[in-house]
Amino acid sequence: MPKESIDVYYDEDGDYLEVSFGVPPQTEYTEQIDSEVMITRDAETDEVKSIGIMAFKKRSDILKTILKKLGMSIPLDISMPRNS
Repeated sequence: MPKESIDVYYDEDGDYLEVSFGVPPQTEYTEQIDSEVMITRDAETDEVKSIGIMAFKKRSDILKTILKKLGMSIPLDISMPRNS
């Protein structure tokens, strides 16, 4: 994966995480890969431009799984506090 900017946005109230890669494309499409995960791709190149995960707190480990399936990696370690 070439060096490009990686932006991470987390909405705590909505429990939504979005990781975006590089400059947003002029045309894009989004596919839902499960009930709470969306992948947005550049319509011209098919390159992954963002990953959105709803209900992120209860499944914070899913980001690594998705990246692995897509053949991607990012220098990011996410840890969520455990509820007691």
